[in-house]
Amino acid sequence: MRRLITVALLVAFALQAKAAYILLPMDPDSQRDHLKAYGITFWVLQNGAESWWLLNYRGGSFAFKHNPIFEKECITRGVSYEVIADAQFNHILEEIAHPEVNMDAIKLEVAPRVAVYSPKKDEKGIDIQPWDDAVTLALTYAEIPYDVVYDEEVVNGELAKYDWLHLHHEDFTGQYGRFYRRYINQPWYREHVRQAEETAKKLGFAKVSQLKLAVVKNIKEYVIGGGFMFAMCSAADTYDIALAADGVDICEKEYDGDSADPNAQSKLDFSKTFAFRDFEITTNPNEFEHASIDNSRGRRISPDQDYFSLFDFSAKWDPVPTMLTQNHTRTVKGFMGQTTAFRKGYIKSNVLTLGDNKPAGESRYIHGTFGEGTWTFYGAMTPKIIAITWKTLQLT
Repeated sequence: MRRLITVALLVAFALQAKAAYILLPMDPDSQRDHLKAYGITFWVLQNGAESWWLLNYRGGSFAFKHNPIFEKECITRGVSYEVIADAQFNHILEEIAHPEVNMDAIKLEVAPRVAVYSPKKDEKGIDIQPWDDAVTLALTYAEIPYDVVYDEEVVNGELAKYDWLHLHHEDFTGQYGRFYRRYINQPWYREHVRQAEETAKKLGFAKVSQLKLAVVKNIKEYVIGGGFMFAMCSAADTYDIALAADGVDICEKEYDGDSADPNAQSKLDFSKTFAFRDFEITTNPNEFEHASIDNSRGRRISPDQDYFSLFDFSAKWDPVPTMLTQNHTRTVKGFMGQTTAFRKGYIKSNVLTLGDNKPAGESRYIHGTFGEGTWTFYGAMTPKIIAITWKTLQLT
C-alpha cells in the first residue's frame, strides 16, 4: 500500500511538474514557419481553448495550455514550439506586466469569422483575374478558414456575419483597375467586365461604378457597426476615391458608356473618406493611376534599397497598433503594386501611420478608427510581412 501511495504521489508530482503550456515563439531565429504558427493559434481557439498573445515578447509569441493533441498538431504542421511549465509561463507574464517593459499579454478567447472580398471563379472554376490573391494564398497556407464574398454578398447585407474583412486588388471606382489600355483585348478582362455588368444589372444598378459605390457604403456601415476592415494595394486608395466621389461621375465612356463629369474634381467630398484628403483624381482612361494618392509614379528607389520601417507603440496603452505591427522584423522589404505607397501630403491628420519610408516621403501602412470599428490600409502587397495576414486575433 505504501508503495502504491508513493508511486501515486510520484505520478501526481510528475504530472504537476510536467510542462503545462505550449509557447509558439515568433522571433526569426526560433520560429521556422510564422504563417503556420498563426494558423495553429487560430485552430486552438476554434477548438475551444484560450490562448495568449504576448505582445512584443519574442516577436509577438503565442501561448496556450499544453495538450497532447495541440502538440501533435504543431509537429504535423511544422511549427516550432516550446513546452514550458506553469511556473515558467507565470514568470513570463510577470516579466511582461512590469510597467517599464513595453510588452503586454492579451487573452484570446474566440476565433473570429473572416471574409475575403475577392472575385468568384467562373462557371468552369477558373479565376477571372490572371493573378493570385496573396491574401487567400496566405490564409490557405496558414490553414486559417475564411469565406470569399463579393459584390452580391456585400450588397445583400451578409457582412454582418463576419468580424474581419479583407480587401485586395480591387477597383472600387468601377474602372476595372484602369487596365483598359493594356488589356482591353484580353479574354480575362472582357470576362471580368461582362460579369461585373451582369451583376450590376441583376442587383438593380445602371452602372458598375454605382454597384461598387453601394459596396463601399455597405463596407463603411460594417466598420461603423464594429467591423474590422483591412485593405491592400488598389483596394485602399480606390475605396476612399469612391467615397469622395459619391454622386459624381468620374468614369469616362470607356468604362461606363458616357463621359465623366468635367467638374468632378471640384465636387469631391473628402469629409466622407477614411484616410485621404485633397487628392487629385485623373479621368484619363488610358492612365494607370487613379489619383495623386499613390507614390508609384516618379518613385526613384532602387530595389535593393527599398525598405520601410514598422513603428513601435506602447503595448500596454496602444494594444491595437501594437498588434498590427507584430512582426519578426521591424524593417520590411519594399515592393511595388498598382498602389505602392501613400503620399504623406494626402493623409488626414487623425490617421495613425504604422510604417513608412521617410526618405521617400511615403507611408506604407496606416490605420484609423471609424464608429465602433477600425480600418487599416496597406500599400501594395506581399505574403512576406506577417502583420498583414494575421490581424484576426485583434478581434477577440
